[in-house]
Amino acid sequence: MSEHGHGHGHGHGHRHGHDDAGDLAEVLDLDAELLAGHTAGIIDWLPISKPRHIVDLGAGTGAGTFALLSRFPEAHVTAVDSSVEHLQRLRAQAGERGLADRVHTVVADLDSDWPDLGTPDLIWASASLHHMADPGHTLAQLRRTLAPGGLLAVVELAGMPQFLPEHAPDGHDERVPHRGADWGPMLTGAGFTIEGDRTITVHIERSEAVERYARIVLKRRLDPEALEEALRRDDLALRTERTVWAARK
Repeated sequence: MSEHGHGHGHGHGHRHGHDDAGDLAEVLDLDAELLAGHTAGIIDWLPISKPRHIVDLGAGTGAGTFALLSRFPEAHVTAVDSSVEHLQRLRAQAGERGLADRVHTVVADLDSDWPDLGTPDLIWASASLHHMADPGHTLAQLRRTLAPGGLLAVVELAGMPQFLPEHAPDGHDERVPHRGADWGPMLTGAGFTIEGDRTITVHIERSEAVERYARIVLKRRLDPEALEEALRRDDLALRTERTVWAARK
């Protein structure tokens, strides 16, 4: 679960404005580590019990994939992302965890070529749909892809993660115009039935991981001196908000 522009395929796509691929991969991994408990809680909340085939749409480096595999031990996951590098990292982690036989990766830019994803019982789209050029078209395609009665879980962010209390949450960003949108009307417009939604407020006090996350994000906003001053502050913390919609085909 992450706000990262992994391109149109991650989705578990973070685009914090990082141009450096190494920064982006580290942000994805830090986000996965810091929000692991929140991600697990969201998956537990979903109204689905034993999905056998799951698609992680915009899988990034695998935060959602591995949380889903842990929660649903009989499932296998198709991880979709536009970044070859992220999926290579995901496959390496799957091998290290002994999960290689439960993960299939697909490189795709979902704004152009739609791959054959089978008929999954569950599609997990975390911080990915707001990157799509035409979300309505994408949602219609997802509905066609799902098995009858299948579930789409959409997890989105209100804005960019914040680290200092005086920083107001990011508002509209013309590069990602759908970030912070209310996906409810779009989901019903695409023919889904919304079975529930919830918003989770995240506040994680400073730690080494929070500081590393903050350094990568804030170096885009602050000059070097201000960055070091911010990273020394006692009130440095990860502050973000995630909303999830559970939508039935």
